[in-house]
Amino acid sequence: MTALTKDFSEVLHGRRTIKKYDPYFKISREEIIEMLEDAALAPSAFNLQPWRFVVIESDQGKEDLLEIAPFNFSQINTSSAVIAVFGDLNFVDSAEEIYKETADLGYITQEIKDKMLAMVVPMYNQFSTDKKKESVLLDGGLVSMQFMLTAHAHGYATNPMSGFNKEKIAAVLGLDPERYVPILLISIGKAASDARPPVRLPISQITEWK
Repeated sequence: MTALTKDFSEVLHGRRTIKKYDPYFKISREEIIEMLEDAALAPSAFNLQPWRFVVIESDQGKEDLLEIAPFNFSQINTSSAVIAVFGDLNFVDSAEEIYKETADLGYITQEIKDKMLAMVVPMYNQFSTDKKKESVLLDGGLVSMQFMLTAHAHGYATNPMSGFNKEKIAAVLGLDPERYVPILLISIGKAASDARPPVRLPISQITEWK
């Protein structure tokens, strides 16, 4: 496991959105996997973890991606990799596996496992496609933010990108477009330069108390 030296406050306050990376710096697959594992600790509805990732790191993969995300040339071309985050509309199919392991580890009883399956699976199977999309988009946003914070803790910069052809990206990356909902592209790499500090609206302006 990679040793992390940044404390939580620095991770929150030090993260920046970077558009240009050192093109000669390559993050190992092992470390990307480690960061994805940490990101996947994010919460999700009923712990069904609907997120799915495609890691684009090859020159050909980036070239294909640029066909549908041409306005993100610098972020994609100079990055170590781009993480495409998708939501799996068939996420409820993983319920049995997830809850079985949870019970096997002793975190819940077999009785609770059976009750959860009896409740969750029929409920989601009755959801419309649009309602399932709402669910995976919310959970996908949580895992995406957690990945970006994790990347910063590892010493890397990221850039979230939504400016891509959402109708074509699943097919371009070899996924079933009827099943996988595109959520976000996240470039990652070693920053080529510092970014300016962000300006945020004051909490007093965006918060109400009741």
